[in-house]
Amino acid sequence: MSQQPDTPPPGPPGGGVHRDPTGTPFPLGDWGEPADRLDELYRWVEGHALRTAEWYLCDRVWKRRGARVLRLGTALGAIAGATMPLLDLTGVARGAAGWGYVSLLLGAACLACDRYFGLTSGWMRDVATAQAVQRRIQTLRFDWATECVREVLGPTEGTASEAAERCLTVLRRFADDVTELVRAETADWMVEFRSGPAPPALQSANVPPGRPATGPPPSRFTMPPLTRPHLPRQRPPETR
Repeated sequence: MSQQPDTPPPGPPGGGVHRDPTGTPFPLGDWGEPADRLDELYRWVEGHALRTAEWYLCDRVWKRRGARVLRLGTALGAIAGATMPLLDLTGVARGAAGWGYVSLLLGAACLACDRYFGLTSGWMRDVATAQAVQRRIQTLRFDWATECVREVLGPTEGTASEAAERCLTVLRRFADDVTELVRAETADWMVEFRSGPAPPALQSANVPPGRPATGPPPSRFTMPPLTRPHLPRQRPPETR
């Protein structure tokens, strides 16, 4: 295995933002040079994780802007709804109390839209998932550097096949962690916006353990357990 590659992972053509978090096809090739193949797999796994984090960071931009607009509308509606009746009461603006109710209704509508479309919670989930993926990327880089240093200094134990297997284990564990983060975020989104029963996948994942098989329920009046009567101990007759 060679040293950690310094070249950036392959990105989309033209340097544009990769809008699709799905990965590229798995790189297939000849394993006659295991070091080159491991480096290629490392670039492929890291590039997929970077594209996933970039997708979440780009997806949260429009959600955050929409959430700010709706939150601002909610605040303005609440302030106007509380101020206009006071202006009408003091005589500064006659008939403004009715517009105060309209303002409160508009503020409530903005808040309901934010809750229904999930803009605030959506961009917060995007940021949390992107940060979690970035933490996994940092862990992968240090683990990969550790394997590279171990290969350069010389393995103290094991064979070359075992070293390659360790590297593949590191890459596979990292890929599984990133996939689990995406799956958890998608499950949270489905749970938040479902209007009916949970999907079958979530139902199978969140089914509580069944009750253990028990016998018939006990009757209202329970009989005391049958026990042998305790007779008083008799002293043996005294001998004269």
